[in-house]
Amino acid sequence: MIIAVNTRLLQKNKLEGIGWFTRETLARITRNHPEHQFLFLFDRPYADEFIFSDNVTPLVVSPPTRHPLLWYVWFEWMIPGVLKKYDADLFLSPDGYLSLSTKVKQLAVIHDLNFVHRPQDLPWLIAKYYNFFFPKFAKRACRIATVSNYSKADISQTYGVSSDAIDVVFNGVNERYNPTSDEEKESARQKFTDGKPYFLYVGSLHPRKNIRGLLQAYEVFRNDESLDVKLVIAGGELFKTDDISKTYESMRFKDDVVFTGRVSVEDLHQLLGASLAMTFVPYFEGFGIPVLEAMRAGVPVICSNSTSLPEVGGAAVLNVNPFEINQITTAMTRIASDETLRTALIAKGQVQQKQFSWDQTADRLWESIQLCLND
Repeated sequence: MIIAVNTRLLQKNKLEGIGWFTRETLARITRNHPEHQFLFLFDRPYADEFIFSDNVTPLVVSPPTRHPLLWYVWFEWMIPGVLKKYDADLFLSPDGYLSLSTKVKQLAVIHDLNFVHRPQDLPWLIAKYYNFFFPKFAKRACRIATVSNYSKADISQTYGVSSDAIDVVFNGVNERYNPTSDEEKESARQKFTDGKPYFLYVGSLHPRKNIRGLLQAYEVFRNDESLDVKLVIAGGELFKTDDISKTYESMRFKDDVVFTGRVSVEDLHQLLGASLAMTFVPYFEGFGIPVLEAMRAGVPVICSNSTSLPEVGGAAVLNVNPFEINQITTAMTRIASDETLRTALIAKGQVQQKQFSWDQTADRLWESIQLCLND
């Protein structure tokens, strides 16, 4: 079989959630199935680290997809010709975008429908593109894979797709995220927060991630000056960050908030392992990999009780309503002042995270590929 794959999100040192999904699943699938050929379709020069095995043929297909108009050109004009030229048996798209201009079977990984429920969080044209094309992609796909039972039900109900055609392939967690030593913790705290303990958020700066609410909750938390804990926000900007900037600038304790920007996996391992707790309180989430990363690193988690996150966190996190600032503040206070609670959450997290692995994700995605090919 020749399996063509949309690998445009495999960008060196720029992997976000879907990029990590793409990397971790394809690295395993290509190595585990040498009997098949994989055509990796990049939209710009690629890094050799993403060519995982000898049965992978990389191909750069222009133009780089940096704008909705170029998304359309890439998927509707360029991809069909490539699939025909190489006689592909399947087109796998880990970011959910498909081509409506090809007869080749297609498998879409649609991680969530945040753009349906919160279009206001996105630039107007991008929200319009998603909400016009993704219903069509969902109907065009031979199967859909997604990363949570919440998203499966949401896709089925929103797009009228039979749940029998949707496969859940939970995300995994990077095995590098292990508990760090006391010396490593002290080193990380000296590097990022002048030696002080800190709450940590990891992820993009995006309205649906509720960074503004996290800042507001932290401001109230710090009104108890006996709790001298900083807040570190690790991640790059995406869309509509004005509210985050305005909230930050108005804070009394803004000097105790550290924005690191994007950090390497190695730095993130140290940053995560030394944190007092992960504070992950988005309004909407398709899965929530940082929750698993924190658990694996031996760090307690404050987590939203919404969308897919209860599936990931289970009973191993301190749940809060992301729309209730006082609940986030109360959780921060409990974590900062109760070592017994922290210890209990860490122990539960170590058990909970074992339910998820990239090996399992890759196996389930391969099963979905096989069902699509045999349909």
